[in-house]
Amino acid sequence: MSTDALPPTHKALVQEVYGEPLIVKTVPTPQPPPGAAIIKILYAPIISYMRDVYNGKRKYPYLTPLVIGTSAIGRVAATGSDAVLLKEGDLVYFDCTIRGRDDSGAIILMGLSQGFGEGSKKLMEGEWRDCTFAEFAKVPLENLLQLDESRLCGSPADGGLGYAPEQLTWILQAMVPYGGLRSIGLQAGETIIVAPATGAFGSAAVVVALGMGARVIAMGRNSEALEQLKTLSPRVETVQITGDVQSEVASLKKFGRIDAFLDISPTEAQNSTHFKSAVLSLRHEGRVSMMGGLLDDFPIPYRFVMRSNITLKGTWMYTRADCQAFLGLMTTGVIDVRKLVQVVEMFKLEEWEKAFDMAAEHGRLGQIVMFAP
Repeated sequence: MSTDALPPTHKALVQEVYGEPLIVKTVPTPQPPPGAAIIKILYAPIISYMRDVYNGKRKYPYLTPLVIGTSAIGRVAATGSDAVLLKEGDLVYFDCTIRGRDDSGAIILMGLSQGFGEGSKKLMEGEWRDCTFAEFAKVPLENLLQLDESRLCGSPADGGLGYAPEQLTWILQAMVPYGGLRSIGLQAGETIIVAPATGAFGSAAVVVALGMGARVIAMGRNSEALEQLKTLSPRVETVQITGDVQSEVASLKKFGRIDAFLDISPTEAQNSTHFKSAVLSLRHEGRVSMMGGLLDDFPIPYRFVMRSNITLKGTWMYTRADCQAFLGLMTTGVIDVRKLVQVVEMFKLEEWEKAFDMAAEHGRLGQIVMFAP
């Protein structure tokens, strides 16, 4: 589809006023300037907590009116004049983490958060305001990853892996923890604690860490979900979060030397004991990746961290290099989630209330709820 063939208008899911109900509107279809492409959205996954983002409960900072959304699978519909790799019709993964081209510290989550600082706010105020819960979206070229469709979605008889295209939206769940695991240099043969491990991002972290060659100790409160994680591999161990630091540490240390810890706490885990327990269980010179959504400060075992030379590494999202490396793991089949990823249901934009409710109820291992505009 060339720029001349783009429809003049398309449907989009819009929030006119912060925290107020969404509406489906007909909006102008943008043209691609240099440095951008227009993609036709095929599948846009719905994060389990999105309902609480857009009703104002989570108080994410973003501007309105806004075409909401997140990362997505689509096809290139048109490109700006400087595109040299991408072409019309390519199957692509769009990564919603937008960085300033002249300041990588200016970061937004397109359609979700304007980030922090004036540079980030300017990104959302300007070119990258409207996102993927729509029929078309204008996105930066550098945020598109060309997918090897014949390899990923082709028949195994022809050398393909046999993914359904909609299953590839799981990349969103996996990329976040992969960024954290890679930031602390997780190596094959190491042991890492993942906590909490029973939600969408935590369970994806277990899958990804296994794919990177590690042994995983999954911590969580939901014993049924922990048992499901154990079925993934003999390299998965589980520990219940009980609220008693001493007993949690004892349970963790039963597994011997522990090299690293990925914290991916949701907002609701603000008062959980797992962070302290996991840190206290690390070996000398252990590493911690902090990727959670906690809103308030909390105490760390300062003396232990200092005396044990523990590294605390904060990571918000991931880099483009992380995206490319993870896509390599998927494309080669090193990480294989064909049997794991379950598309619970697809919705049209007009069904957004039902879609958000469904996503909130299905945030477990491999589960995906999505829009198919």
